[in-house]
Amino acid sequence: MKSAYELALERLKASDPDAHAPLTPAQKTRLAEIDRVYRGRIAEREIFLQKQLDELLAAGNREEAEKLRKQLTNEKARLEEEREAEKETVRREKTPPGA
Repeated sequence: MKSAYELALERLKASDPDAHAPLTPAQKTRLAEIDRVYRGRIAEREIFLQKQLDELLAAGNREEAEKLRKQLTNEKARLEEEREAEKETVRREKTPPGA
């Protein structure tokens, strides 16, 4: 007798058989490239906003500094979501016949 977990896994595999397909070398390369690009974008925003944050804190403007901290958090989350969406697109790409 199968557990509820095993039955759920079977239904999941049946509903999307390509979800667990192994990645091709080209897909792995593309995923690594996406990670590299988004790490750079996140670092760029952190550096830019951290400079502004330091200036606000030095000026004693705590309210604006807190707004900027929230903006940084939101931008990092947005970029991470974009990265994951792009990576999911690559993962779902069908392997061309004969490849």
